[in-house]
Amino acid sequence: MPTRARERLLDTAEELFYAQGVRAVGVEQILTASKVGRASFYRHFASKDDLVVAVLERRDLRWREWLAERVAALGGGPLAVFDALAERFVRADFRGCAFINTMVEAADPGSPAHRVAADHKSRVAGYVESLLTAAGRDDATALAWQLVMLMDGAIVTALRERSAVPAQRARVIAAALLN
Repeated sequence: MPTRARERLLDTAEELFYAQGVRAVGVEQILTASKVGRASFYRHFASKDDLVVAVLERRDLRWREWLAERVAALGGGPLAVFDALAERFVRADFRGCAFINTMVEAADPGSPAHRVAADHKSRVAGYVESLLTAAGRDDATALAWQLVMLMDGAIVTALRERSAVPAQRARVIAAALLN
């Protein structure tokens, strides 16, 4: 069934891209790991670049759903984003932010993959802004981007330190901004 082949391609590519990087993974590796034939691949995606965009678009939805669920479970306030990140940072498969990683690899801001990754960051900022607005902040827009910067910094630092501590540090800074 074509839909299953598309899902296998997306699942496999997402896993490989996150673990190894977009540039390091070739179509042959994706085909072998997904057990999908070349013709089927090209029925679903015109190129690897199209697959990368589809993977990022799907990951964006899933990641933001995960964040909203975890934030709600952790109390629903703006600082809960850092608690959610702390949980993610201690996972064995944590490799940083797929969107930051993609922007580094697809350095051309005009490339489709770079644009999708940048759009993800804008949507995350919009979500954080909604949390801040719900908390009664009249400076929610500007403050949301400051918190996203702290989130991104914590993600990159956690990749280096391999612990939840960067999320905890970022949370302290965010709390000071909220006072």
